[in-house]
Amino acid sequence: MKILKKAIVVLVMLPLLLSCNSEKKESKVSETKIAADLVSNNKGLLLLQQKCYACHSITSKSHDEIIAPPMAAVVRRYKMSYSSKDVFVNAFTNYVLDPTTDSALMFGAVKQFNVMPKQPFDKTEINQIAEYVFNNEVETPVWFEDHFSSEHPNGMGNGNGMGNGNGKGMGKGQGKYKN
Repeated sequence: MKILKKAIVVLVMLPLLLSCNSEKKESKVSETKIAADLVSNNKGLLLLQQKCYACHSITSKSHDEIIAPPMAAVVRRYKMSYSSKDVFVNAFTNYVLDPTTDSALMFGAVKQFNVMPKQPFDKTEINQIAEYVFNNEVETPVWFEDHFSSEHPNGMGNGNGMGNGNGKGMGKGQGKYKN
């Protein structure tokens, strides 16, 4: 009788023990993924700070001091044209690796600053930067929102770019990289 009671207890407890073990494995997998995502995210931020902010400054005092558009403006423009993460990352990376007038989205910036000079950047690092800026809010200079509002009074969703109608007017998805 005692053996039968023990067998019943084991049969009842076994599924519970197995499910707890399974939950621990799932928890470890998700914790590992979260940790990997955090490392990747931090790497993207560090690369952004090291490779981009020298030109796309967040510390400038006014629009007159900059040598390239703020990264916040770049990200807004790319997100307007490429709402899918994969397409955004691809377009952003391809432009940084081979910037040309034809592949530019920011016509006012090209007019003001010229095309971004080609840089000796690693594609993997640019992908990490692109993923970071797609997934996170980037820092903006203190003057940026006021400047953006005065230059783009109708917002940015009109399909003609974000300028004042003086650019090429490529609407969403009409650029080199389709969404």
